[in-house]
Amino acid sequence: MSPGPARGRTSAGDGGAPRRGPARRWQLVRAGRDAVPPSTRRFMARARQRRMRAALPWAVAAGVLALAGLVAWVVLGTGLFGVREVRVKGADLVTPVQVRDAVAVPDGVPLARVDLAVVARRVGALPPVQRATVSRDWPGTLVVRVTERTPVAAVPQGERFTLIDSSGVAFRTVDQRPAELPQVTVGRPAADDPGTRAGLEVLVALTPQLRAEVVDVNVEGLARITLRLKGNRTVVWGDATRGTDKARVATALLDEDTDRIDVSAPDVVTFR
Repeated sequence: MSPGPARGRTSAGDGGAPRRGPARRWQLVRAGRDAVPPSTRRFMARARQRRMRAALPWAVAAGVLALAGLVAWVVLGTGLFGVREVRVKGADLVTPVQVRDAVAVPDGVPLARVDLAVVARRVGALPPVQRATVSRDWPGTLVVRVTERTPVAAVPQGERFTLIDSSGVAFRTVDQRPAELPQVTVGRPAADDPGTRAGLEVLVALTPQLRAEVVDVNVEGLARITLRLKGNRTVVWGDATRGTDKARVATALLDEDTDRIDVSAPDVVTFR
């Protein structure tokens, strides 16, 4: 029997090329849980936990910043928390309408963007207002607290009277002099007027007994101040210096039967 063709040989019909078997195919197979050692699994779990812990602060910070940006936009950039009301407290000499006009903040302006100091200065510029404070009452109210001036004297101006406070600020005009206020006669009542300041210095120096008798403090000049008392009596005061001494001497002579007391030089008093 003739031997068959040897392996690896080629026949003439093959053209001399070696024969190849069928191509091998690779297949990805997911390993089971048991294929990974427990130590490796623990290491990988700890690594994930470390990554999460490292990323958590950044995630929280990003969330906080986003929330803060949203709140800031709502509060500052929209009318959701805009001015809806101006609440006035302490106003008597001025009306709430006058105060609101001085506030001059349009409705709908974001409450957080209102400059409280500027608003307070505008309200404080009203003559009867000595001081004003402004605060926010969320969600949409401005609260204006007014401290008004207290009159200490009335200055005759023609047929009417101008009320002045302890600083000499003229802030109100009335038809009649309030009975509880002394009269100070000066040419131009004002805080920067020397005659007004001199008349107020005299009032401060008066004793209660003398003040109760005073009808008018007449400032004809800085060195020509006279007091007109009840009963048509006169006290020559001179200038505004040494007011305490002058008041003490004039008070001691109130019971004297005299029409004119001169205390312009309190060490040498004359009366007649």
